[in-house]
Amino acid sequence: MHKLLRAIVSIGLLAAGMLGAFVPAAQARLELTLDRGVVEPMPIAITDFLGQGLGAEISQIVAADLQRSGLFAPIDKGAFIEKISNPDAVPRFDDWKVINAQALVTGRVTQEGDGRIRAEVRLWDTFAGEQLIGEQFFSSPQNSRRVAHIIADAIYEKITGEKGYFDTRVVFIDESGSKNDRKKRLAIMDQDGANVRYLSDGRAIALTPRFSPTRQEITYMSYESGQPRVYLLQIETGQRELVGNFPGMTFAPRFSPDGQKVIMSLLRDDGNSNIYAMDLRSRTTTRLTDSNSIDTSPSYSPDGSQVVFTSDRGGQPQIYVMGADGSGQTRISFGGGSYSTPVWSPRGDLIAFTKQAGGEFQIGVMRTDGSGERILSSGFQQEGPTWAPNGRYIMFFKEAAGSGGPRLFSIDLTGRNEQPIPTSHFASDPAWSPLLE
Repeated sequence: MHKLLRAIVSIGLLAAGMLGAFVPAAQARLELTLDRGVVEPMPIAITDFLGQGLGAEISQIVAADLQRSGLFAPIDKGAFIEKISNPDAVPRFDDWKVINAQALVTGRVTQEGDGRIRAEVRLWDTFAGEQLIGEQFFSSPQNSRRVAHIIADAIYEKITGEKGYFDTRVVFIDESGSKNDRKKRLAIMDQDGANVRYLSDGRAIALTPRFSPTRQEITYMSYESGQPRVYLLQIETGQRELVGNFPGMTFAPRFSPDGQKVIMSLLRDDGNSNIYAMDLRSRTTTRLTDSNSIDTSPSYSPDGSQVVFTSDRGGQPQIYVMGADGSGQTRISFGGGSYSTPVWSPRGDLIAFTKQAGGEFQIGVMRTDGSGERILSSGFQQEGPTWAPNGRYIMFFKEAAGSGGPRLFSIDLTGRNEQPIPTSHFASDPAWSPLLE
């Protein structure tokens, strides 16, 4: 579905005269600085896009995406003075400045003769009196939500200067049933919790799904054979294959940045687990660690040159970094408590982790040398961080005391914008996809 959508989505600047009056896009004076600890959300006016039904729906999704990011504060439509009846015309900027709308979004959705929809959007800097974006998108009506996410990404990138993350999906474990008889199914959804689809039937427990960085494919663990085995699953076709039939227990598989390898930990009969990498083309396996300890949860750096992992070789689980060939294994975490599930940021600058200390679980980040540790969220039980593709947001799962099961949450790097992700059932083990293509 998504590859097909890519082929029919057209993104381009609206040409002068094509759609009526047009103000050339200028260099944006409107900007949002993201290098501070606290960012005041930018007031933004998002009008209902013209066009029955889908127009209002698309603009509402755009507003919800931007608001959830914590960087934008959509203004209540009841405060609007100007009613936009022609999105091609230059708006009355004074009417928007008086309600402190620093940015204005207008648009229209129309039906094409071939059944597709055309969504047009314009972003205005109201105080500078300039148009910043004029774009149009074509798609089937069934993919209108994705068009809204793409529009939100375009606005986010223009104002912040960074890539957005709204046109993405999250694979996770859907948990239903009683705690003593829990069904755990592979599921996938949009990053905002919409469009949930199940990828397994729940007859066998599935765990730790992880996205390929290069294609719509995931790796995950399943107990359907009675032992944990690692599988590859093509999301769109449902085609599945066994990565390898390893002796002992297999844990925490993840892809390399080029999608050509899977790295994982294997538990041997002596009770120790070590980290191995498998080349998916040749199916050859390389052992990367060889210690009398539990080495697990490996994650590649975005350039593929290093691996971060957890080991208890020092007495309790701590975070280590090594070369992708296993060389130079170095401990980087030295704070009190136990560390687990380290994940390298796609920007390459930070490592997210789970920490257990002081009787609670914490989600935090540190620099790649272990310095600058910051805790973003603390609670009764929470773990499993996964990065948004722009490296500014983290999703994880947590279970409040007495809640009966885990739920998904996202948080930004300031730790001030924790948001629940709606799911029908309990949910755990999220993994964020790259931006869709």
